[in-house]
Amino acid sequence: MFRASLCSSSGGQIVLIVLIQHDNAPSHTSVLTHKFLAKNKIAVIPHPPYSPDSASCDFFLFPKMKLKLKGRRFDTVEEIQAESQRVLDTLTEKDFQEAFQKWSRRWDRRLHAGGNYIEGDGGP
Repeated sequence: MFRASLCSSSGGQIVLIVLIQHDNAPSHTSVLTHKFLAKNKIAVIPHPPYSPDSASCDFFLFPKMKLKLKGRRFDTVEEIQAESQRVLDTLTEKDFQEAFQKWSRRWDRRLHAGGNYIEGDGGP
């Protein structure tokens, strides 16, 4: 999950604040990735272990994909790729904004639960 916002500093300067949350996959924890994030001043929000409810693909993207592709049969990998791209192309900016809001609520719930696993999305 990625978040960027503009803030003004006490000196009247506009500052871009970038936050990113990713899991602990080797590509995310590599030295090269850490150097890139540090060089670009991108803050990483820690991803608690065993927390599928924090993975945006698991609670946002995959369910939408599954809903649209459920029961369909494909003969080639190319057909799967083309239909998956069509589904992705239907997602709107509003869909992503709602996903971020849900992720933010999940994160707040996790903080209040002391970092423990939270079942479900906690409603609207």
